[in-house]
Amino acid sequence: MQPRSRRPLRALRAAASVFAAAVIATSAPALAAEDDAHGAAAPPVPLRVATYNIHAGAGTDQVFDLDRTAEAVRGLRADVIGLQEVDVHWGARSDFADEARALAEKLDMRVFFAPIYDLDPATPGAERRRYGVAVLSRHPIVAAENHEITRLSTQTSEPVPAPAPGFAEVTVTVRGAHTHVYVTHLDYRADPSIRAAQVDDMLAVLAEDRGPKILVGDFNAEPAAPELAPLWRHLRDAAPGAGATYPAAGPLKRIDLVTVSPDITVTGAATVATEASDHRPVVTDLKLRGRGGS
Repeated sequence: MQPRSRRPLRALRAAASVFAAAVIATSAPALAAEDDAHGAAAPPVPLRVATYNIHAGAGTDQVFDLDRTAEAVRGLRADVIGLQEVDVHWGARSDFADEARALAEKLDMRVFFAPIYDLDPATPGAERRRYGVAVLSRHPIVAAENHEITRLSTQTSEPVPAPAPGFAEVTVTVRGAHTHVYVTHLDYRADPSIRAAQVDDMLAVLAEDRGPKILVGDFNAEPAAPELAPLWRHLRDAAPGAGATYPAAGPLKRIDLVTVSPDITVTGAATVATEASDHRPVVTDLKLRGRGGS
């Protein structure tokens, strides 16, 4: 899937609100009837969700090897995976590969790529150079959006905070249950102010959606960081005891997180030891509220 055309942050949120209202208007009566008839007895729906910063396909040895990346992702046995630092025809460091499409094909999964940067080709006639986040899913993706949040560009010498894309949202359907999955990559700088603004922006996007929500990504901050505090009023950390994630060879910090809304049950979580990237992936076993009988 390709992202919709980018628009200013307020316009994106307004469009999302209209879309959400249309979905609610057409589906709410059926959902209510089904919940009344079967909701209490509906079996929970299992979903394994992971997050992984793939370092553009390079391992701790700094060698680009997308097959190695694919094997690390395959080993997670996840249904939905949020990826960060994904190159699409970006440059020589990743052989100008379309990493999002290539990984989806290697793993036989659906994909949605949400670029943070979308730049002119390196040479005339070549593909545009793009870099961002992606979602891989074994289940159908029924909607997708590339939202803007506040960013400091890494492509200019004197960046100023401004809305920019790269906050991915997909709606996946699993045995009739719909859930929103969001993938983020927050600012890496020591100054937490940009991350704080990004948290506010993400929560504004989440507030527009109904139903279960899963937010994953590289937060570049540990859960106790003050700038992440607003998240915990709406979501909870799905892997508080899973272990540090960065750097991969001897992790000291837990900055790669899976977070979930209160209506999602967490049954297991782990940080997986691999040096296919400079981060370790996190995988979680979740249960969604079922819709009707199985």
